[in-house]
Amino acid sequence: MKAPSVPPADVVTAGWWDATREHRLAVQRCAECSGVQHPPRSLCIHCGRTDTLRFDTAAGTGVVDSFTVVYRSPVPDTDVPYVIARVRLDEGVICLTRLENAEPDAWRIGDRVAVDWVDLDDGRALPVFVPAPR
Repeated sequence: MKAPSVPPADVVTAGWWDATREHRLAVQRCAECSGVQHPPRSLCIHCGRTDTLRFDTAAGTGVVDSFTVVYRSPVPDTDVPYVIARVRLDEGVICLTRLENAEPDAWRIGDRVAVDWVDLDDGRALPVFVPAPR
């Protein structure tokens, strides 16, 4: 997979991007209510606090709960087909991602997956998911 261009880190996402440099998948956890969320936000979606969020390392495993196969890329120079999916992480949050290392038509709802990484030119990395080891 060709490394795509991604938005720069900002005050909300910097901790998440920093974790990707170490190939760690991070989720936000609220110290007040213990709520877990992804993607990163400036406030807790469970209790509304803005000063109690921290980044915790996720297990990096989950289940495919929805996916689609893309046959016509929205941008030039992207190989097709590829698979975009919703992965429900074991922590309970949803990650929108790509599925790799299997034929597009081999994926099924309920498949167990594990995180893998696509390194970017600037040292950050994007999480993708691959079939989990049995």
